[in-house]
Amino acid sequence: MTVALYARRKQWPLEGVVVRLRHSKIHASDRADCETREGILDRIAREIDLQGALGAEQRAKLFEAAMTCPVHRTLKSEIDIQTRLAG
Repeated sequence: MTVALYARRKQWPLEGVVVRLRHSKIHASDRADCETREGILDRIAREIDLQGALGAEQRAKLFEAAMTCPVHRTLKSEIDIQTRLAG
């Protein structure tokens, strides 16, 4: 949604966005840049297909928008999930 809104605001010829995700588990120790040193981490591999007659600079800007969208930021942050049973 963030990418589409950005393109619409700029009046760029974005015709569609297709996002493909793959989920896997990896060992924390396999990631040199990871703060977590032990255990298993979730890995999400994301591929973004920008459809339309876009130039290289437009594609780069739309990619930047995808990397800063609220969902991406939430998934990259530490998450505290608190669950309770209703009733």
